[in-house]
Amino acid sequence: MFVVVAGVPNSLLSYLKIEIRKFMSFLSDLRWRGLIHQTTNDEGMEAWLDEKPRAVYAGFDPTADSLHVGSLLGLIVLRRFQQAGHKPIAVVGGATGMIGDPSGKSDERNLLSKEDLEKNVVGLGEQMRRFLDFDAGSCSAVLVNNFDWTGKWSYLEFLRDIGKNFPVNVMLAKDSVKSRLGRENDGDGKSGGMSYTEFSYMLLQAYDFVHLHDQYGCELQAGGSDQWGNITAGIDLARRMGRPQLFGLTWPLLTKSDGTKMGKTESGAIWLSAERTSPYQFYQYWINVDDADAGGCLRMLTELDREEIESLDAARESDAGKRESQRRLAEELTKLVHGDNALAIAQKATAIFFGAEISELNDGQLNQIFADVPSKELPRSRLSDKSLTIIDALVEAGLAKSKGEARRTIGQGGAYVNNRRVEGIDTQLNVEHLASETVVVLRSGKKKYALLRFV
Repeated sequence: MFVVVAGVPNSLLSYLKIEIRKFMSFLSDLRWRGLIHQTTNDEGMEAWLDEKPRAVYAGFDPTADSLHVGSLLGLIVLRRFQQAGHKPIAVVGGATGMIGDPSGKSDERNLLSKEDLEKNVVGLGEQMRRFLDFDAGSCSAVLVNNFDWTGKWSYLEFLRDIGKNFPVNVMLAKDSVKSRLGRENDGDGKSGGMSYTEFSYMLLQAYDFVHLHDQYGCELQAGGSDQWGNITAGIDLARRMGRPQLFGLTWPLLTKSDGTKMGKTESGAIWLSAERTSPYQFYQYWINVDDADAGGCLRMLTELDREEIESLDAARESDAGKRESQRRLAEELTKLVHGDNALAIAQKATAIFFGAEISELNDGQLNQIFADVPSKELPRSRLSDKSLTIIDALVEAGLAKSKGEARRTIGQGGAYVNNRRVEGIDTQLNVEHLASETVVVLRSGKKKYALLRFV
């Protein structure tokens, strides 16, 4: 324990805070952050983790070539284990993904082709390297594909060596199975309940735990709360196959205060891939998180320390309108997922909508920022021959219904080119007015935007 006294330099105070945190229990910190839902050893897990470095694995479903916000917690938890000195193992389900996990699902998933799965596995692996250190000595992360060992089994071998260790009554008792078996035919020609293919998923994932123990000494499986049945099935299989005691841990699913899933919007999921969800859209999602959800997201998803998070909680209570919590959340997650440069662009894009001048952006970035803004294509020659007046431009862009309305807007100081106020009605647009390679951004009033694209 350290005693902090008046007059200690700030640099030393920072050092002392770091040293104090080293003595805080890793599991206690996870609990404070809300990252523990269940464990198989509530009483002894803390001492067991503190005893020595452990290997821990979490699985990721390769149903797409990118992970989404719902998968972010799994990466964050593995990252925290590695930072605490443990060895993370990320398992991409190339084999289990061919079947589909029934946990938490009301309908059977469409099965993916082998080629699509291989492409998805590569994409997920590339993303995981942003979160985990694969060159960290004894606690280096490991990335594996369960098809590499499961694909070698023949059907008869799997039944003989693995299937015989699974009591059917235990499988039927799992919540993920019971909820589906009670589902009747929905009248669309498909049978109700669960297919044998999906029923077999539990066996495959359970064997993953056994294999990872044998290959890497893995003793702990972590997953979302909907994976509890699969995790305990793996522990039970290991026991029946003569392996030492293994352990399980789950985190709560990432949901909003109203119970709906975090990371869903009207336009679809929020992805970790910049190609699927731009860094600007990603940043904006977290900026717009509800006040009731901001504190939980800061704890579960960021690496901000307890002192700063509690300070943000207090600031949110006293003046929620400043949205300091959301800003810090958006900054930390965008930097973690997309990097410093993408964060800077997202912040610049946000400033643009509050009137900042538009410069040093390319077509792609402007397209992301103004994805929902009306646009019109015009010949590039209209810039080079200086035949396009600002009055004509406002009418062409649909920001004015007539030239008379355009003149009034300009005269009242409400017309902008690239967020720079237009000073006179005789202004003519030229190539110097391009905000990027081909785009001029026009604005009428405070928030009414339109783009002219010159091709």
